[in-house]
Amino acid sequence: MRVQSLSLVAASAALIAPTTFPHASHPLRPDAPARHLAGDPFRDAPARANRSGVRIGPVPQRTAGPPAPPSRSAPDRGPGTDGRAGGGRAPVRAADLLAEVRECTPVSRGRYRKDAGTPADIPVCGKRDAVYWKADLDIDCDGVPGDRCNSRSDPHFSPATAFTRSDGRPLDAERLPYVVVPEPSDVWDHRKDDVRGGSLAAVVHGDRVRYAVVGDVGPADLIGEASYAAAKALGVNADPHGGGAPSDVTYIVFKGSEVEPVEDVDAAEKEGERLVRKFMGGECPTWAAPRTRRGCRSSCR
Repeated sequence: MRVQSLSLVAASAALIAPTTFPHASHPLRPDAPARHLAGDPFRDAPARANRSGVRIGPVPQRTAGPPAPPSRSAPDRGPGTDGRAGGGRAPVRAADLLAEVRECTPVSRGRYRKDAGTPADIPVCGKRDAVYWKADLDIDCDGVPGDRCNSRSDPHFSPATAFTRSDGRPLDAERLPYVVVPEPSDVWDHRKDDVRGGSLAAVVHGDRVRYAVVGDVGPADLIGEASYAAAKALGVNADPHGGGAPSDVTYIVFKGSEVEPVEDVDAAEKEGERLVRKFMGGECPTWAAPRTRRGCRSSCR
């Protein structure tokens, strides 16, 4: 879990012409009223702002603890098995998806820090169907306490998440892959880009593409955070105290999308494959030769 830094990104620093992510090898619909605080439909972050301490991001030299038992809700399919390849379809390749978000047209009015005390140099970029950013990955272990996510393993643990399961209970960071968006501010208000709790996200790291939902809200000036389960699925050290990835994690959130119920991992994977293929320019029939059919992309190989 992140904590709020002491300084905010200057909202007046408007970004203009498209740019390119450095070293690049290279989103959502409104929540149901029950997912918001009563009486305030636009406040999508429960009382999580009163956080102490300073989030410093991954600690590379830390030795990871014993491996977590496999999660029944978010199984790790291993390198090169990005998402589902059912129905005879080849899995979406990370390199092909990253090529679609190589260029950045900023939708944020300023830039974010990846951790407290670091430069504010991360814009939120956008296309017609999605918003995206490239940052680090800090571990969010909030929600239902478990063997790996609890007040003993994470000094900043909170039993609450900004968005809840269909039964109103907090999300389970150990079992549900979810990503964190910054609290709405003058820098960027995710709701104005049709991003809400339950929105579908594709997260890319190395050669892996994994699907998640928007599940929590973080500090207004920081970006780059995902749940314990999301980190495990990406092959990242998920230790809430010093784990994570220091860079090169790409988050793509699809505007107007929604996974229902939000805790359904299988539904997120199925919808993720569909939205990613659409985002990349269409799907190829399983019997087609991708190189010879108009509109087919390399992701269909």
